[in-house]
Amino acid sequence: MRVGIGKVGRPHGIDGAFFVEQPSDNKRWWKTGATFLADGTPVRVVAHRTSSGRPVIKLDRDVERGAILEVEREALPPTTEDEYYAFELVGLAVVEETGRELGTVKTVITGVANDVLELDGGVLLPMVEDCVRSVDLGGRRIEVATGFADVED
Repeated sequence: MRVGIGKVGRPHGIDGAFFVEQPSDNKRWWKTGATFLADGTPVRVVAHRTSSGRPVIKLDRDVERGAILEVEREALPPTTEDEYYAFELVGLAVVEETGRELGTVKTVITGVANDVLELDGGVLLPMVEDCVRSVDLGGRRIEVATGFADVED
């Protein structure tokens, strides 16, 4: 399984470097020597810098703007207990403690104070201990506390 870590953005300068759009928070991918895939082809970072706080990299080969940057799932650092990658939560069913089904995770929105689960029906749930009771990746289910979702039965 491959996991997206960013996208090739607009050029920066004339040396072939570019801004990384939607960059992974893990800065190790944006350092000289890092390797990953660009549209399925192995590439290596040969130069890196930041501009306005955003990663700017140059690869060992030309890649088209918009190319998806990814790594194999095994290349990601392991998670600890009660820690998950956002992509692992997408597609999981969300159910209240009472058994009421709320929907399926559509995306995980990064927030300032906490991340938010956006469900396919538009419901937004905060990723905080008071709301999220359990995450069962194997069972593909997230259980949440009653009262956080304003959903009609």
